[in-house]
Formats: sequence, C-alpha cells, structure tokens
Amino acid sequence: MSRSVRLVPTRLVPAVTACALALVLTACGGTGGVQGTPGSAGVADPYFPEAGNGGYDVTHYALTLAYAPDTSTPLTGTATITARATQNLSAYDLDLKGMKVKSVTVQGKSARWTRTGQELTVRPPATLPKGRTFRTTVHYSGTPGTITDPDGSEEGWLPTADGALALGEPTGSMAWFPANDHPSDKASYDITVTVPKSLQAVSNGELRSETTTGTGSARTTTYAWHTAQPMATYLATLAIGHYDITRTTTKNGLPVYVAVDPQEAAASRKVLAKLPEIMEWEEYNFGPYPFSSTGAIVDRRGDAGYALETQTRPFFPGAPDTATLVHELAHQWYGDSVTPKTWRDMWLNEGFATYAEWLWSEDHDGDTAQQTFDALYDGTYYDDPSDSEAIWAFPPARPTSAAHISDSPVYERGAMVLHKIRRTVGDARFYDIIQGWAATHRYGNANTADFTAYVEKMAPGKDFSGIWKNWLYGDGKPARP
Repeated sequence: MSRSVRLVPTRLVPAVTACALALVLTACGGTGGVQGTPGSAGVADPYFPEAGNGGYDVTHYALTLAYAPDTSTPLTGTATITARATQNLSAYDLDLKGMKVKSVTVQGKSARWTRTGQELTVRPPATLPKGRTFRTTVHYSGTPGTITDPDGSEEGWLPTADGALALGEPTGSMAWFPANDHPSDKASYDITVTVPKSLQAVSNGELRSETTTGTGSARTTTYAWHTAQPMATYLATLAIGHYDITRTTTKNGLPVYVAVDPQEAAASRKVLAKLPEIMEWEEYNFGPYPFSSTGAIVDRRGDAGYALETQTRPFFPGAPDTATLVHELAHQWYGDSVTPKTWRDMWLNEGFATYAEWLWSEDHDGDTAQQTFDALYDGTYYDDPSDSEAIWAFPPARPTSAAHISDSPVYERGAMVLHKIRRTVGDARFYDIIQGWAATHRYGNANTADFTAYVEKMAPGKDFSGIWKNWLYGDGKPARP
C-alpha cells in the first residue's frame, strides 16, 4: 500500500438438551456421536480483534457476482467457501458487513444462521468433525458499503464515476463477500462477475473466459477470473467500469494484464511501459516471481485515496509514478506471497516495499540507499519538519494502534531497519537474506519474530541486538548510527 493522507467477546450459548433448538452445540446424528464447539468470532488480532474467525481454514472462495448499477440491489452474490475444520465444529462465523443474506447451506443442506454486527454465524445441520473439508454457500444481495478505517481512509466498496471499485486493506473485503477476513487465512479464488455489456470487470489472477449474452439493452458480459496461488482476503479486488485493456507478456513469458481508465491512459503510458523492466529487476533482486501473472489497474484520480498491492494486479488511483509502481510490485513478494500473521507485522510489508524504492533509485542513477537513510535520519528528506519527526513516533514493529499501521515509522523506519541489516552483513549476504525470506515463506504467513530469527540464522556470528532493540522495537530516535 502507498499512503496518501493517511472486540468481540466469546459467544455465550445457553445450555440446551433438545437438538432441534437453534443454539444447540452438540450435533444429533450424522457424526457418529462427535461433539463440537463453536469456532471463535475473531482471531484476537492485536489491532482488529473482530477480524477473522476460528475453527476452520479456508482453502477456496468461489464468488459468483452480478452487478446491476442504478437498481435497488446493485450487487447479487453467491459465495461458495471450501474450508477444513480445525476442531470439532458445531458453529462458525464468517465476516460480512451489511448486505442481505437470503440463505445459507452447508454441504448442500440448509443451515441455520444469525447475524450480529459483522458476524454471520452459521450452524450446520450436524457437527463438522476436525479435519473434515466442507462447503458453505451463502446467497446474498444488496448495496455494499464503504468502510472507514481507524486512520480515516476508505475501503470496501467504493462507487466510481462509471462503476465501482472493491479494495480490502485491512478489513474491507467483508463489504462485498462473506469471508474469514484476516490475512492469516489465505485461499485460492474464482471470481465470476456479470456486468452490463457497456462495462468491464477486472479482478485478480488470470481471465479464464469472457462471455456476452442477451440482446439489446439487456446484454451482459460475464468475466471469470481465477487465482490459483493463495491470497489473503484483503488483497482481493474487483474494478468495474470502462478500461483500455493491454495484454502482453514479459521476456520470460509471464502474462501481463493492464487495465487503465481512458482518462488516465495518456498520463499512464510511459510509466506502465516500465512494468516489464521493473519486474525483471525485482526478480533479480528478490527471487523468482511468486505468481502466474502480473499487471495493474489504473482508475481515475480520486476513486480511492491510495495505491494498493492487490495480488497480481496492483491498483493505482490515477497514473502512478515509477517509485509507486516499484513499491506495489515489490509487495507481490513481500506482503502478498509472504503475508503478515497479524496487522502488527505491517512493517514486513511496507518496510520491504519502501526499501525496494530505495534500491531502485540506487540502481538507476538516483540517491543511494545510504543517502536516503541519512536524509531521513538528519531530517532533511522532507520539507515539512513534522514529517521528519513523524518517523520517530513509534517503533515499526509496534504501531500504537490500528489507526497507525500505515504511518511513517512502518514505512520509512521499517526500511531503515533493512538498511541497518544490509550494512551489518554486506550486500551479498543481505540479498541472500531477502531472497531466502521470500522463498522460505512463499505463499505463507510470518511475523516479526520469524524474521529476526531468520536473519540471525542466515548471518551467524553477527550481532543484531542493537538493531532489534533500538531500530525495530525501541521508542524514539536511536543514537547516531
């Protein structure tokens, strides 16, 4: 992500003995006497405790959506969620904010469900034994909402001049589909979207088919997108509107799909032409690209307040500059493939992507990473002194609250931590570390403790205690390096 401006208690269920009651916790029949308990509502994320849910692990989302602008029900959806029970499961939650739920089935059988806030609680007809793979299908419709984050930025479903835009960081995906909406649970996706023939629908991964049906004003086009590699919910996107589409490949045959609003086409052309060069440079520095396609979505300036690393196809509000394109593409390694375990670990996304900008500058006749580091430390990087002071507001590994996970210490000071590691181990070992980190945790999740342990393992005999204490976890501005 590129900055612009930038609690749920355990459910109490009354004791009951009749298995026909809605809140029953022990299934009757069909499970060989297995008793279950409800999965938790929320995964106790330190900044977004209501996000995500316990008791299961999602492996695949199949979303079938229809968008009908200028109607009372602009979005109609069917979400089929394949998951594996991680406990004997009598009930479980999905995150869904707003929208009207019509029905829920589990393994094709009607299931009881209730709603409280963002929690859609599903009670299957029988306990799901631990290890069982099961399918939940939710039919829903309505007007998806826009969510305002603690930092004041907007996400979820964003209406645009000619359509709509769905962005999810950190909790916006629940505005347009039911999910286990936390980065710790990644899955593959099929997103099929039907829109009026005059519009286009762009999402993550590869476009499997584009089919137009109907006659006259009733003609619609269905776009079927497939993402095979695991993806966190916050990285799923959907852009509906008018776009100039460009399909190319990189030198090594990687498909490139770029969608640009016609109003931004001229301003975007030069920088987007660098995309293959940037991809080649990032593969050289960060290791093999982890996904099966790449590209970009450029919407009109003002459609959102920030760029975002939506998986395989980063989003930009207006024509990006080169540094921002480098930043969001670097996230495909750091943030998208290697995803944080909690929102406290955001610096592992943003510090890496910010340092990628420094490295690009260094390799392309701009300031060296050391010059950027020194300017930030000395307070000469920004014109506004308050921006220079903001870097030291808190340590990158400990944002003070959910409202600050996208603040300067997470980005700039996070990048400074990486530069300190580079100075300690030398260039050869540093690139071994960042490439190895991406490879070791490919498609998985990791936190700050995982990273510090990995660095120490990769550079035995080096002392990182001062970096961890003063730069990563320490309050205030460290002493002159």
